[in-house]
Amino acid sequence: MTDREKNGFLGDPDQDENKTELANRIAEQSKRVASTYQMVEDWMLRIIRWFSSILDKFLFNNKHPVFVSLFLAVLFYVSVNYNTLSSVYTSPLRATRSLDDMPIIAKYNTDTFELSGMPQTVDVNVVGDATSVNNAVAAGGTIVLDLEGYTEGRHEVKFTFEGYGSNVDVITEPSTVIVTLKKKTTQQFDLTYDFINQNAMDNIYSVGVPEFEYAKVNVRASRDTLDSIAFVKALIDVSGQTADFEQDARLIAYNSSGVPVTADIIPNTVHVSVPVTSPSKTVPIEVQVNGEVSGDMAIELISTDQQTVTIYGPNTVLSNIDKVVVTLNADTIAKNSTILRPISLPAGINSSNINQITITITLAEKTSKVVDDVRIMYRNNTNNYKFTPVVDKTTTSVTVSGTAANIENVTADNINVYVDMTDAKPGVQAFDMQVEQPSNGLVKYTLNEATYQMNVLGETNEEANDDGLGGTNDG
Repeated sequence: MTDREKNGFLGDPDQDENKTELANRIAEQSKRVASTYQMVEDWMLRIIRWFSSILDKFLFNNKHPVFVSLFLAVLFYVSVNYNTLSSVYTSPLRATRSLDDMPIIAKYNTDTFELSGMPQTVDVNVVGDATSVNNAVAAGGTIVLDLEGYTEGRHEVKFTFEGYGSNVDVITEPSTVIVTLKKKTTQQFDLTYDFINQNAMDNIYSVGVPEFEYAKVNVRASRDTLDSIAFVKALIDVSGQTADFEQDARLIAYNSSGVPVTADIIPNTVHVSVPVTSPSKTVPIEVQVNGEVSGDMAIELISTDQQTVTIYGPNTVLSNIDKVVVTLNADTIAKNSTILRPISLPAGINSSNINQITITITLAEKTSKVVDDVRIMYRNNTNNYKFTPVVDKTTTSVTVSGTAANIENVTADNINVYVDMTDAKPGVQAFDMQVEQPSNGLVKYTLNEATYQMNVLGETNEEANDDGLGGTNDG
Protein backbone atom coordinates (compact mmCIF):
# COMPACT_ATOMS: atom_id res chain seq x y z
CA MET A 1 0.00 0.00 0.00
CA THR A 2 1.34 3.35 -1.00
CA ASP A 3 1.54 6.42 1.19
CA ARG A 4 -1.36 8.08 -0.66
CA GLU A 5 -3.45 5.05 0.02
CA LYS A 6 -2.37 5.01 3.64
CA ASN A 7 -3.40 8.66 4.01
CA GLY A 8 -6.71 8.10 2.33
CA PHE A 9 -5.97 9.83 -1.00
CA LEU A 10 -7.29 8.24 -4.08
CA GLY A 11 -7.19 9.48 -7.65
CA ASP A 12 -5.06 10.52 -10.55
CA PRO A 13 -1.45 11.52 -9.79
CA ASP A 14 -1.39 14.01 -12.70
CA GLN A 15 -4.30 15.86 -11.30
CA ASP A 16 -2.53 16.29 -8.05
CA GLU A 17 0.44 17.79 -9.80
CA ASN A 18 -1.79 20.37 -11.51
CA LYS A 19 -3.22 21.45 -8.25
CA THR A 20 0.18 21.94 -6.83
CA GLU A 21 1.21 24.07 -9.80
CA LEU A 22 -1.95 26.20 -9.43
CA ALA A 23 -1.23 26.76 -5.77
CA ASN A 24 2.27 27.85 -6.60
CA ARG A 25 0.99 30.38 -9.19
CA ILE A 26 -1.53 31.80 -6.70
CA ALA A 27 1.19 32.20 -4.13
CA GLU A 28 3.41 33.95 -6.69
CA GLN A 29 0.55 36.30 -7.70
CA SER A 30 -0.13 37.19 -4.08
CA LYS A 31 3.52 38.14 -3.65
CA ARG A 32 3.33 40.41 -6.71
CA VAL A 33 0.10 42.09 -5.47
CA ALA A 34 1.62 42.61 -2.05
CA SER A 35 4.68 44.09 -3.70
CA THR A 36 2.46 46.46 -5.77
CA TYR A 37 0.52 47.52 -2.69
CA GLN A 38 3.74 48.18 -0.88
CA MET A 39 5.03 50.28 -3.80
CA VAL A 40 1.76 52.29 -3.98
CA GLU A 41 1.86 52.81 -0.24
CA ASP A 42 5.43 54.03 -0.47
CA TRP A 43 4.46 56.50 -3.23
CA MET A 44 1.44 57.73 -1.25
CA LEU A 45 3.59 58.29 1.80
CA ARG A 46 6.13 60.17 -0.30
CA ILE A 47 3.33 62.38 -1.79
CA ILE A 48 1.82 63.04 1.65
CA ARG A 49 5.24 63.89 3.08
CA TRP A 50 5.85 66.22 0.06
CA PHE A 51 2.45 67.90 0.37
CA SER A 52 2.90 68.18 4.15
CA SER A 53 6.25 69.82 3.60
CA ILE A 54 4.82 72.28 1.07
CA LEU A 55 1.86 73.04 3.37
CA ASP A 56 4.17 73.58 6.34
CA LYS A 57 6.28 75.97 4.31
CA PHE A 58 3.14 77.86 3.14
CA LEU A 59 1.29 77.97 6.47
CA PHE A 60 4.27 78.86 8.61
CA ASN A 61 5.81 81.35 6.20
CA ASN A 62 5.52 84.97 7.50
CA LYS A 63 4.64 86.16 4.00
CA HIS A 64 1.42 84.13 3.66
CA PRO A 65 -0.84 84.71 6.72
CA VAL A 66 -3.28 86.88 4.72
CA PHE A 67 -3.84 84.19 2.11
CA VAL A 68 -4.24 81.57 4.78
CA SER A 69 -6.86 83.66 6.59
CA LEU A 70 -8.78 84.30 3.35
CA PHE A 71 -8.78 80.60 2.47
CA LEU A 72 -10.05 79.63 5.91
CA ALA A 73 -12.74 82.35 5.84
CA VAL A 74 -14.03 81.18 2.47
CA LEU A 75 -13.98 77.61 3.68
CA PHE A 76 -15.95 78.43 6.82
CA TYR A 77 -18.47 80.62 4.88
CA VAL A 78 -19.16 77.88 2.35
CA SER A 79 -19.58 75.25 5.06
CA VAL A 80 -21.95 77.43 7.13
CA ASN A 81 -24.04 78.80 4.23
CA TYR A 82 -24.06 75.75 2.06
CA ASN A 83 -27.83 75.31 2.25
CA THR A 84 -28.53 78.99 1.45
CA LEU A 85 -26.14 79.07 -1.49
CA SER A 86 -27.55 75.84 -2.75
CA SER A 87 -31.09 77.28 -2.71
CA VAL A 88 -29.97 80.35 -4.62
CA TYR A 89 -28.60 78.32 -7.47
CA THR A 90 -31.44 75.86 -7.52
CA SER A 91 -34.42 78.34 -7.19
CA PRO A 92 -35.76 80.63 -9.98
CA LEU A 93 -34.08 84.09 -10.34
CA ARG A 94 -36.09 86.82 -8.51
CA ALA A 95 -36.59 90.22 -10.16
CA THR A 96 -38.29 93.57 -9.50
CA ARG A 97 -39.50 96.13 -12.05
CA SER A 98 -40.48 99.66 -11.05
CA LEU A 99 -43.24 101.40 -12.99
CA ASP A 100 -43.56 105.12 -12.24
CA ASP A 101 -46.67 107.27 -12.57
CA MET A 102 -49.08 104.50 -13.45
CA PRO A 103 -52.64 105.82 -14.04
CA ILE A 104 -55.41 104.77 -11.66
CA ILE A 105 -58.86 103.57 -12.65
CA ALA A 106 -61.54 104.31 -10.07
CA LYS A 107 -64.63 102.10 -9.97
CA TYR A 108 -67.66 103.78 -8.42
CA ASN A 109 -71.14 105.03 -9.31
CA THR A 110 -70.27 108.16 -11.28
CA ASP A 111 -73.94 109.08 -11.75
CA THR A 112 -74.51 109.35 -8.01
CA PHE A 113 -71.18 110.33 -6.48
CA GLU A 114 -68.35 112.77 -6.99
CA LEU A 115 -64.89 111.46 -6.07
CA SER A 116 -62.14 113.63 -4.58
CA GLY A 117 -58.77 112.94 -2.98
CA MET A 118 -57.63 110.28 -5.45
CA PRO A 119 -54.19 110.89 -7.02
CA GLN A 120 -53.91 110.73 -10.78
CA THR A 121 -51.01 108.24 -10.73
CA VAL A 122 -49.19 105.87 -8.40
CA ASP A 123 -45.75 104.19 -8.46
CA VAL A 124 -45.75 100.40 -8.82
CA ASN A 125 -43.22 97.62 -8.11
CA VAL A 126 -43.78 94.25 -9.83
CA VAL A 127 -41.95 91.41 -7.98
CA GLY A 128 -41.49 87.75 -8.95
CA ASP A 129 -39.28 85.50 -11.01
CA ALA A 130 -37.72 87.30 -13.96
CA THR A 131 -39.84 85.64 -16.62
CA SER A 132 -43.14 86.28 -14.82
CA VAL A 133 -42.20 89.90 -14.12
CA ASN A 134 -41.34 90.57 -17.77
CA ASN A 135 -44.57 88.93 -18.91
CA ALA A 136 -46.62 90.94 -16.39
CA VAL A 137 -45.07 94.26 -17.45
CA ALA A 138 -45.58 93.42 -21.12
CA ALA A 139 -49.23 92.56 -20.44
CA GLY A 140 -49.83 96.13 -19.29
CA GLY A 141 -52.03 95.72 -16.24
CA THR A 142 -54.00 98.45 -14.53
CA ILE A 143 -54.12 99.84 -10.99
CA VAL A 144 -57.66 99.93 -9.61
CA LEU A 145 -59.33 101.84 -6.79
CA ASP A 146 -62.43 99.77 -6.21
CA LEU A 147 -65.14 101.87 -4.53
CA GLU A 148 -68.14 99.84 -5.61
CA GLY A 149 -70.51 99.47 -2.71
CA TYR A 150 -69.07 102.44 -0.78
CA THR A 151 -71.43 105.16 0.48
CA GLU A 152 -71.04 108.91 0.93
CA GLY A 153 -68.16 109.98 3.19
CA ARG A 154 -64.40 109.56 3.68
CA HIS A 155 -62.86 106.15 3.11
CA GLU A 156 -59.38 104.64 3.29
CA VAL A 157 -59.15 102.26 0.34
CA LYS A 158 -56.39 99.86 -0.72
CA PHE A 159 -55.22 99.83 -4.32
CA THR A 160 -55.75 96.60 -6.25
CA PHE A 161 -54.53 95.53 -9.66
CA GLU A 162 -55.77 93.75 -12.74
CA GLY A 163 -54.05 92.21 -15.73
CA TYR A 164 -50.62 91.47 -14.21
CA GLY A 165 -51.28 87.75 -13.68
CA SER A 166 -51.13 85.59 -10.55
CA ASN A 167 -47.41 84.76 -10.66
CA VAL A 168 -46.19 88.17 -9.49
CA ASP A 169 -46.71 90.46 -6.53
CA VAL A 170 -47.78 94.03 -7.32
CA ILE A 171 -46.87 96.63 -4.67
CA THR A 172 -48.12 100.23 -4.94
CA GLU A 173 -46.56 103.23 -3.23
CA PRO A 174 -48.59 104.25 -1.31
CA SER A 175 -50.61 101.11 -0.79
CA THR A 176 -53.77 102.95 0.35
CA VAL A 177 -55.39 106.34 -0.17
CA ILE A 178 -58.04 108.36 1.67
CA VAL A 179 -60.80 109.53 -0.68
CA THR A 180 -64.15 111.26 -0.28
CA LEU A 181 -67.42 110.43 -1.99
CA LYS A 182 -69.99 113.22 -2.22
CA LYS A 183 -73.51 112.94 -3.57
CA LYS A 184 -74.20 114.88 -6.75
CA THR A 185 -76.96 117.41 -7.31
CA THR A 186 -77.99 119.47 -10.36
CA GLN A 187 -77.95 123.24 -10.99
CA GLN A 188 -78.65 125.35 -14.08
CA PHE A 189 -76.11 127.86 -15.46
CA ASP A 190 -76.21 130.53 -18.18
CA LEU A 191 -73.94 130.01 -21.17
CA THR A 192 -71.11 132.36 -22.15
CA TYR A 193 -68.46 131.80 -24.82
CA ASP A 194 -64.81 132.11 -25.80
CA PHE A 195 -63.26 132.00 -29.26
CA ILE A 196 -60.26 129.66 -29.43
CA ASN A 197 -57.47 129.27 -32.04
CA GLN A 198 -57.89 132.86 -33.21
CA ASN A 199 -54.22 132.86 -34.24
CA ALA A 200 -55.20 130.26 -36.89
CA MET A 201 -57.74 132.64 -38.44
CA ASP A 202 -56.75 135.20 -41.09
CA ASN A 203 -56.40 138.60 -39.43
CA ILE A 204 -58.60 140.35 -41.96
CA TYR A 205 -61.63 138.49 -40.61
CA SER A 206 -63.59 139.22 -37.45
CA VAL A 207 -66.13 137.01 -35.68
CA GLY A 208 -69.40 138.43 -34.46
CA VAL A 209 -71.67 137.46 -31.57
CA PRO A 210 -72.62 133.77 -31.79
CA GLU A 211 -76.18 132.49 -31.57
CA PHE A 212 -76.76 129.50 -29.26
CA GLU A 213 -79.22 126.65 -29.73
CA TYR A 214 -80.06 127.07 -26.04
CA ALA A 215 -78.91 129.61 -23.45
CA LYS A 216 -78.78 127.47 -20.28
CA VAL A 217 -77.29 124.09 -19.34
CA ASN A 218 -77.59 121.75 -16.37
CA VAL A 219 -74.45 121.01 -14.39
CA ARG A 220 -74.31 117.98 -12.10
CA ALA A 221 -71.74 117.78 -9.28
CA SER A 222 -71.45 117.96 -5.51
CA ARG A 223 -72.80 121.06 -3.81
CA ASP A 224 -69.26 122.26 -3.00
CA THR A 225 -68.25 121.95 -6.65
CA LEU A 226 -71.38 123.69 -7.94
CA ASP A 227 -70.78 126.59 -5.54
CA SER A 228 -67.26 127.02 -6.97
CA ILE A 229 -68.46 127.37 -10.59
CA ALA A 230 -68.50 130.98 -11.76
CA PHE A 231 -69.52 130.44 -15.40
CA VAL A 232 -69.91 127.82 -18.12
CA LYS A 233 -68.32 128.66 -21.48
CA ALA A 234 -68.77 127.33 -24.98
CA LEU A 235 -65.33 127.07 -26.62
CA ILE A 236 -65.83 128.05 -30.26
CA ASP A 237 -63.00 127.04 -32.60
CA VAL A 238 -62.49 129.71 -35.30
CA SER A 239 -59.37 128.26 -36.94
CA GLY A 240 -59.46 128.66 -40.72
CA GLN A 241 -62.92 130.30 -40.79
CA THR A 242 -63.51 132.86 -43.58
CA ALA A 243 -67.31 133.03 -43.64
CA ASP A 244 -70.32 132.45 -41.39
CA PHE A 245 -70.15 128.96 -39.86
CA GLU A 246 -71.89 126.55 -37.48
CA GLN A 247 -70.41 123.99 -35.09
CA ASP A 248 -71.03 122.02 -31.90
CA ALA A 249 -68.95 123.85 -29.30
CA ARG A 250 -67.55 122.03 -26.28
CA LEU A 251 -68.75 123.27 -22.86
CA ILE A 252 -66.38 123.80 -19.92
CA ALA A 253 -67.15 124.99 -16.37
CA TYR A 254 -64.74 127.47 -14.73
CA ASN A 255 -64.26 128.90 -11.26
CA SER A 256 -63.82 132.62 -10.58
CA SER A 257 -60.07 132.36 -11.27
CA GLY A 258 -60.65 130.90 -14.72
CA VAL A 259 -59.53 127.38 -13.73
CA PRO A 260 -61.58 124.52 -15.24
CA VAL A 261 -63.86 122.69 -12.79
CA THR A 262 -64.55 118.98 -13.17
CA ALA A 263 -68.33 118.50 -13.40
CA ASP A 264 -70.97 116.77 -15.53
CA ILE A 265 -72.41 119.30 -18.01
CA ILE A 266 -75.67 118.15 -19.56
CA PRO A 267 -75.43 118.30 -22.52
CA ASN A 268 -71.67 118.75 -22.89
CA THR A 269 -71.86 120.59 -26.26
CA VAL A 270 -74.04 123.31 -27.76
CA HIS A 271 -74.77 124.08 -31.40
CA VAL A 272 -73.70 127.63 -32.32
CA SER A 273 -74.01 129.85 -35.40
CA VAL A 274 -71.21 132.41 -35.77
CA PRO A 275 -71.13 135.35 -38.21
CA VAL A 276 -67.78 136.16 -39.82
CA THR A 277 -67.11 139.56 -41.40
CA SER A 278 -64.15 141.48 -42.72
CA PRO A 279 -64.73 145.11 -41.59
CA SER A 280 -62.11 147.58 -42.76
CA LYS A 281 -61.39 151.30 -42.80
CA THR A 282 -58.93 153.44 -44.74
CA VAL A 283 -57.26 156.14 -42.61
CA PRO A 284 -54.37 158.59 -43.15
CA ILE A 285 -50.83 157.86 -41.99
CA GLU A 286 -49.32 160.50 -39.72
CA VAL A 287 -45.57 160.68 -39.08
CA GLN A 288 -44.78 161.86 -35.55
CA VAL A 289 -41.23 163.09 -34.95
CA ASN A 290 -39.60 162.50 -31.57
CA GLY A 291 -36.46 164.39 -30.51
CA GLU A 292 -34.42 166.88 -32.54
CA VAL A 293 -31.81 166.75 -35.24
CA SER A 294 -28.44 167.46 -33.65
CA GLY A 295 -26.33 170.45 -34.63
CA ASP A 296 -27.53 173.42 -36.69
CA MET A 297 -29.90 171.46 -38.94
CA ALA A 298 -33.62 170.76 -38.70
CA ILE A 299 -36.16 168.70 -40.65
CA GLU A 300 -37.69 170.81 -43.39
CA LEU A 301 -39.78 168.18 -45.19
CA ILE A 302 -41.05 164.67 -44.59
CA SER A 303 -42.65 162.67 -47.39
CA THR A 304 -43.92 159.06 -47.47
CA ASP A 305 -44.56 156.55 -50.24
CA GLN A 306 -47.96 155.73 -48.68
CA GLN A 307 -50.35 158.34 -47.33
CA THR A 308 -53.15 156.02 -46.21
CA VAL A 309 -53.52 152.50 -44.80
CA THR A 310 -56.46 150.07 -44.74
CA ILE A 311 -56.98 148.53 -41.32
CA TYR A 312 -59.11 145.52 -40.35
CA GLY A 313 -60.91 144.94 -37.07
CA PRO A 314 -64.27 145.01 -35.32
CA ASN A 315 -66.56 147.89 -36.29
CA THR A 316 -66.70 149.06 -32.68
CA VAL A 317 -62.92 149.60 -32.77
CA LEU A 318 -62.73 151.01 -36.29
CA SER A 319 -65.28 153.72 -35.50
CA ASN A 320 -62.90 155.28 -32.94
CA ILE A 321 -59.81 155.40 -35.17
CA ASP A 322 -59.16 158.34 -37.52
CA LYS A 323 -55.43 157.90 -38.21
CA VAL A 324 -52.47 155.53 -37.85
CA VAL A 325 -49.24 156.89 -36.40
CA VAL A 326 -45.67 156.11 -37.54
CA THR A 327 -42.91 157.40 -35.24
CA LEU A 328 -39.61 158.86 -36.40
CA ASN A 329 -36.64 159.42 -34.07
CA ALA A 330 -34.99 162.67 -35.21
CA ASP A 331 -31.99 162.14 -32.89
CA THR A 332 -30.65 159.49 -35.30
CA ILE A 333 -30.84 161.71 -38.42
CA ALA A 334 -27.76 163.67 -39.49
CA LYS A 335 -28.36 164.15 -43.23
CA ASN A 336 -30.99 163.78 -45.92
CA SER A 337 -32.21 160.20 -45.59
CA THR A 338 -34.68 157.60 -46.80
CA ILE A 339 -35.68 155.01 -44.18
CA LEU A 340 -38.24 152.25 -43.60
CA ARG A 341 -40.49 152.51 -40.56
CA PRO A 342 -43.08 149.98 -39.29
CA ILE A 343 -46.74 150.88 -38.89
CA SER A 344 -47.97 150.53 -35.31
CA LEU A 345 -51.54 149.26 -35.32
CA PRO A 346 -53.94 150.68 -32.72
CA ALA A 347 -55.24 148.37 -30.00
CA GLY A 348 -58.02 146.11 -31.21
CA ILE A 349 -56.99 146.25 -34.88
CA ASN A 350 -56.23 142.81 -36.30
CA SER A 351 -54.19 143.67 -39.39
CA SER A 352 -53.54 146.16 -42.17
CA ASN A 353 -52.89 146.02 -45.90
CA ILE A 354 -49.32 147.32 -45.39
CA ASN A 355 -47.03 146.97 -42.40
CA GLN A 356 -44.32 149.55 -43.15
CA ILE A 357 -43.73 152.73 -45.15
CA THR A 358 -40.77 154.47 -46.74
CA ILE A 359 -40.04 157.93 -45.30
CA THR A 360 -37.88 160.53 -47.06
CA ILE A 361 -36.39 163.24 -44.80
CA THR A 362 -34.99 166.53 -46.11
CA LEU A 363 -32.90 168.73 -43.80
CA ALA A 364 -32.21 172.49 -43.86
CA GLU A 365 -30.53 175.03 -41.61
CA LYS A 366 -32.24 175.58 -38.27
CA THR A 367 -33.44 179.04 -37.19
CA SER A 368 -35.80 180.43 -34.56
CA LYS A 369 -38.09 183.33 -33.66
CA VAL A 370 -40.05 184.56 -30.65
CA VAL A 371 -43.85 184.70 -30.83
CA ASP A 372 -45.42 187.11 -28.32
CA ASP A 373 -48.95 187.46 -26.99
CA VAL A 374 -49.61 183.74 -26.79
CA ARG A 375 -52.71 183.41 -24.61
CA ILE A 376 -52.41 181.34 -21.40
CA MET A 377 -55.21 178.79 -21.10
CA TYR A 378 -56.29 176.58 -18.18
CA ARG A 379 -57.25 172.92 -18.11
CA ASN A 380 -58.78 170.46 -15.66
CA ASN A 381 -60.43 172.99 -13.32
CA THR A 382 -62.55 170.12 -12.08
CA ASN A 383 -63.66 171.99 -8.94
CA ASN A 384 -64.78 175.01 -10.98
CA TYR A 385 -62.73 177.36 -8.81
CA LYS A 386 -62.71 181.06 -9.48
CA PHE A 387 -59.16 182.34 -9.95
CA THR A 388 -57.31 185.51 -10.91
CA PRO A 389 -53.69 186.07 -12.04
CA VAL A 390 -51.44 187.46 -9.32
CA VAL A 391 -49.95 189.74 -11.95
CA ASP A 392 -52.30 191.32 -14.47
CA LYS A 393 -51.05 189.20 -17.31
CA THR A 394 -52.84 186.65 -19.50
CA THR A 395 -50.28 186.04 -22.26
CA THR A 396 -46.68 184.82 -22.59
CA SER A 397 -43.91 184.49 -25.18
CA VAL A 398 -42.80 181.28 -26.93
CA THR A 399 -39.62 180.61 -28.94
CA VAL A 400 -40.31 178.73 -32.16
CA SER A 401 -37.42 176.83 -33.79
CA GLY A 402 -37.14 174.92 -37.06
CA THR A 403 -36.30 175.66 -40.67
CA ALA A 404 -37.17 179.12 -41.96
CA ALA A 405 -39.90 177.75 -44.24
CA ASN A 406 -41.58 175.86 -41.39
CA ILE A 407 -41.59 178.61 -38.76
CA GLU A 408 -42.47 181.44 -41.11
CA ASN A 409 -46.24 181.18 -40.78
CA VAL A 410 -46.41 180.19 -37.08
CA THR A 411 -48.44 182.73 -35.11
CA ALA A 412 -49.74 183.03 -31.57
CA ASP A 413 -53.00 181.46 -32.69
CA ASN A 414 -51.12 178.26 -33.61
CA ILE A 415 -49.64 177.77 -30.12
CA ASN A 416 -51.43 176.31 -27.10
CA VAL A 417 -49.97 177.29 -23.72
CA TYR A 418 -51.85 176.17 -20.58
CA VAL A 419 -51.69 175.51 -16.85
CA ASP A 420 -53.06 172.26 -15.36
CA MET A 421 -55.40 172.92 -12.40
CA THR A 422 -55.92 169.26 -11.45
CA ASP A 423 -54.20 169.79 -8.08
CA ALA A 424 -55.37 173.39 -7.54
CA LYS A 425 -56.17 174.44 -3.95
CA PRO A 426 -57.60 177.73 -2.65
CA GLY A 427 -54.91 180.38 -2.24
CA VAL A 428 -52.02 181.89 -4.16
CA GLN A 429 -49.92 179.27 -5.93
CA ALA A 430 -47.60 178.83 -8.90
CA PHE A 431 -48.62 176.52 -11.73
CA ASP A 432 -46.19 174.99 -14.22
CA MET A 433 -46.83 176.31 -17.71
CA GLN A 434 -46.96 173.75 -20.48
CA VAL A 435 -47.04 174.02 -24.28
CA GLU A 436 -48.40 171.56 -26.84
CA GLN A 437 -45.82 170.55 -29.43
CA PRO A 438 -46.87 170.27 -33.10
CA SER A 439 -47.75 166.67 -33.96
CA ASN A 440 -45.58 166.59 -37.12
CA GLY A 441 -42.43 167.51 -35.18
CA LEU A 442 -41.13 169.91 -37.82
CA VAL A 443 -41.34 172.86 -35.42
CA LYS A 444 -40.44 172.96 -31.73
CA TYR A 445 -41.94 175.34 -29.14
CA THR A 446 -39.97 176.49 -26.07
CA LEU A 447 -41.59 178.45 -23.22
CA ASN A 448 -39.83 181.60 -22.14
CA GLU A 449 -41.52 181.40 -18.71
CA ALA A 450 -41.73 178.30 -16.56
CA THR A 451 -44.51 179.15 -14.08
CA TYR A 452 -47.65 181.21 -13.81
CA GLN A 453 -49.00 182.46 -10.46
CA MET A 454 -52.73 182.57 -9.76
CA ASN A 455 -54.90 183.29 -6.75
CA VAL A 456 -57.39 180.42 -6.52
CA LEU A 457 -60.56 181.40 -4.70
CA GLY A 458 -62.44 178.95 -2.52
CA GLU A 459 -65.77 179.78 -4.13
CA THR A 460 -66.86 178.07 -7.32
CA ASN A 461 -68.51 179.40 -10.40
CA GLU A 462 -70.12 177.34 -13.13
CA GLU A 463 -69.68 180.18 -15.58
CA ALA A 464 -66.52 181.50 -17.17
CA ASN A 465 -63.93 183.13 -14.87
CA ASP A 466 -63.69 186.84 -14.79
CA ASP A 467 -59.88 186.66 -15.17
CA GLY A 468 -59.94 186.79 -18.92
CA LEU A 469 -58.31 183.31 -19.28
CA GLY A 470 -59.78 180.79 -21.67
CA GLY A 471 -59.86 177.12 -20.79
CA THR A 472 -61.59 173.81 -20.50
CA ASN A 473 -62.14 171.12 -17.95
CA ASP A 474 -61.07 168.45 -20.43
CA GLY A 475 -57.67 166.88 -20.01
